[in-house]
Amino acid sequence: MPDLVPQPLRLLFVGINPGLWSAAVGTHFAHPGNRFYPALAAAGITSHVIDASHGYPPEGLAELERGGVGISNLAREATTRADELDNQQLIDGLARIRGMVRRHHPKVVAFLGIGAYRVATGDRHAKVGEQALRFGWGDEVGPGPEGVEADVTDPEGARPDGAPGEDAPSARVFALPNPSGLNAHETVESLGREYRAAAQAAGVPLFH
Repeated sequence: MPDLVPQPLRLLFVGINPGLWSAAVGTHFAHPGNRFYPALAAAGITSHVIDASHGYPPEGLAELERGGVGISNLAREATTRADELDNQQLIDGLARIRGMVRRHHPKVVAFLGIGAYRVATGDRHAKVGEQALRFGWGDEVGPGPEGVEADVTDPEGARPDGAPGEDAPSARVFALPNPSGLNAHETVESLGREYRAAAQAAGVPLFH
């Protein structure tokens, strides 16, 4: 599943992992029952609900790119359900996301799924909303031996707790509800409110 990384990148949404439908069409949150794109429209991040069920329509992709809205996942493996992943896949995915932050410098990283966020970060008491954690931008990440990306679990300029040094640019981190239709605690409207807060923090131009 290729990452969506517009330039400049203001807001990076991080899902848990691709579903089988998304993997088949090569588009994030592509299943028709997923509420990600309705929530973006409710938040004012897009002007309309993007139909990504068969790939990104050009006008929808253009809106995401103009807003500087990117999308990635903690784990790259496609599964029927996110609970098929093991904890180590989520922990390893966090290191990859840190590397993306160091390369592309988003203002905000929004993890969609509070349970997955708790596992990946080890913060068992994390609650929905903005987190104390910050991802330092640091230096650019280059390839390691044989093209393997360098270890970025401790970005240069960051303290051991993951917070950047006082003068280091950093990305704010949000942990927000997952838009899956299986998450019955949330509605499109409640998801939209949470996503809007992250978009405002990132400086994404909103449609309403």
